[in-house]
Amino acid sequence: MIENNNLLLKVCNIAIQAGEEILKYYNDDIEVTHKDDSSPLTKADLASNKMILNALHELDRTIPILSEESLVEWNQRKNWTTYWLVDPLDGTKEFIKKNGEFTVNIALIENNKSILGVIYTPVKSDLYFAQKNYGSFKINSSSKLIDLKEAKKIFVSNHSSIKRIIGSRSHSNQDFDSWVNKNFPNPVIVQAGSSLKFCLIAEGVADIYPRFGPTSEWDIAAGHIIVDEAGGRVSTFENNEINYNSKVDLLNPQFYAIGNYKL
Repeated sequence: MIENNNLLLKVCNIAIQAGEEILKYYNDDIEVTHKDDSSPLTKADLASNKMILNALHELDRTIPILSEESLVEWNQRKNWTTYWLVDPLDGTKEFIKKNGEFTVNIALIENNKSILGVIYTPVKSDLYFAQKNYGSFKINSSSKLIDLKEAKKIFVSNHSSIKRIIGSRSHSNQDFDSWVNKNFPNPVIVQAGSSLKFCLIAEGVADIYPRFGPTSEWDIAAGHIIVDEAGGRVSTFENNEINYNSKVDLLNPQFYAIGNYKL
């Protein structure tokens, strides 16, 4: 159980409201355009982004926002110490496929570290959230979240060995297959899309999520703190910490999220 936290409650509600915006487009014929990097973009991405930015500005206009759909140049953001990092619709490919495995991600970054994270799955109405030194939690809410005390605390797996390995629903590659085959005999592959992969680690449904394909900082920041506070960790394969907004580009190094194991 978590004590009432006004900021966390508000951010949870913002994520839920963004999910409601996304679902307005979910059952229609989805019109897809593509960004410069060839990644897909829909009206739902933009509607969610607009709603989240407006709501976060209302919370505190002094905290800047970096979103996948509202980029900020390095010269402007390089001196930020505190900011919101947002992916308004993580898993656009899953949204287009209509398989339900897409999320809303909102993280608060302080001194290059994620200190608060919220992930919401609009189709299943599952909400995951964490704040530094509070723990990680999950609640199912088909409407606005009313009371954080109703949420269940979640923990990573601590089985004797790593067996359940998460593979990306839409981004599997040869590096993943080679690494898994080299390190784990007879693995159980759990497929999932978007930041749900972090949530599965945090609630102990899977043991490790290795990521070799490209990701951006907004893809992982909310999941990062949720895994950390559930007792796991997110690290590069060189066992270095991942820092946010510490360089010109916003790409992450290759990394893994893991339960209570040594790798």
